Amino acid sequence: MAEWFAFRLAVITLLIWVALAWFRGRFWQVRFPAECAAPPRWPAVVAVVPARDEAGVIAAALERLLRQDYPGPFHVILADDHCTDGTAALAAAAAARLGLESRLTVVTARELPPGWAGKVWAQSEGLAAQRQHFPETDYVFLTDADIAHAPHTLKRLVARAEAGGLVLTSLMVRLRCASLAEKALIPAFVFFFAMLYPFSWVNDPRSRIAAAAGGCMLTRADALDRIGGIAAIKDALIDDCALGACMKRLGPIRIDFARDSYSLRPNEDWSSIWNMIARSAYAQLRYSPWRLAGAVLGMLLTYLAPPALTLGFVPGAAHAAVPAFAAWAIMTTTYTPMLRYYGRSYAWAPALPVVALFYVGATLASAWRYRRGRGGQWKGRVEAARRPHLR
Repeated sequence: MAEWFAFRLAVITLLIWVALAWFRGRFWQVRFPAECAAPPRWPAVVAVVPARDEAGVIAAALERLLRQDYPGPFHVILADDHCTDGTAALAAAAAARLGLESRLTVVTARELPPGWAGKVWAQSEGLAAQRQHFPETDYVFLTDADIAHAPHTLKRLVARAEAGGLVLTSLMVRLRCASLAEKALIPAFVFFFAMLYPFSWVNDPRSRIAAAAGGCMLTRADALDRIGGIAAIKDALIDDCALGACMKRLGPIRIDFARDSYSLRPNEDWSSIWNMIARSAYAQLRYSPWRLAGAVLGMLLTYLAPPALTLGFVPGAAHAAVPAFAAWAIMTTTYTPMLRYYGRSYAWAPALPVVALFYVGATLASAWRYRRGRGGQWKGRVEAARRPHLR
C-alpha cells in the first residue's frame, strides 16, 4: 500500500512539473525586450517617487534618476512620506550636486487617511502635485526610492510604450543579491513571481493574467485617470500587480526583466527577507484560510515531495525514485536561467526545495501576523490589520 501511494505521488509531482515547464507560459525563461525605434515625438514624463526613511539609498537612486538620458520633457517628484531620517534633504542635496535642482520637486505627504496603504497614498500625493504643476504630462513613471536606473532606462521604456501602444510597461529590476541570505533566497523570489505571473501571459492581450513590478512602472497618464487614478488601488498591499490588473482592462501592458536597473535595498540577513515575504504573502491569498491551506499543500507537493521521494524519506519510496527524480530534475533545470540571471552558480538549483520550505514558513507567518492584527507591517505601519473589502 505504501509503495502504491509513493509511486502515485511521484507520478503526480512529475506531471505537475511537466505542466509547469511546458504549459505555463515558459515562465522560467529570462528574456529581455527588443529595442524599439525612437518615436516621432518624445512625450512629457514625470517620475513619482514615494519615499519613507530612505536615507541610506535615496542619493544614489535619485542621482541616477535625475540623470536620465531622456530627450523629452522630464521632471521628478519625490513624495516625502513622513520621513524621520532626512530623506528629503538628502534628495535635494543630490539634485544640487548635479546642478539639477530645477528637475526635482519635493512634496510632503499629508497624514495617511483610513483605508489607504502607505506607499499608495504617497504616490497619490506625488500624482496630485504632477496634475497641479505638470498637467500636460503624457506618461507617469512610478519608481521606488531604492532603484538605480541606467541612463537609458526611461528612453527605452517610452519607446517601447509608444511602439506597442502600451498603457503600462514595467521592468522587474534586479534585486540585490550580495549577502548569503540574498544569494539563497532572492533568485527564488523572482522565480516564484514569474511562475505566478508568467511574463508571456501578462504581455498577451488575450490573457487575463496581469502584473507589474512596482520598482519600475511607466503608465500613460490619461489611462491612469481613466481607472480613477491611483485611488483605484488605494488599499492594495501588492499595489503593482493590482495596478497592472486595472490597467490591462484598458489596453495592453508589458513586463520584462531588466538588464541594468537594480535595487539598492540590502537584505543582509534571513529575517529581513522573511519579513519582506510575510508582509504581503497572505494578502496575495486574499486573506483566505482555504487559499492558504491550498498554497501550503501545493508548495509541499510541488517542491518538497520530489526530493523526499527520491532520497527515500517517504515510506515505500523505492519504486517512486525514478519519476520523483525526473520531477526534481525538471525543477532544477527550470530554475537555472534565474540563477544565471543573478550570476549564481547552478549548484544552488537542487536546493530550491529547501528555499521553498523557507517561503512556506514565511507565508504561514504572514497569515499568523494578520490574525493577530499585525498584517502588512512595513517601516512602523500595520496596513492589513483588518480584512479588506475584496473586489
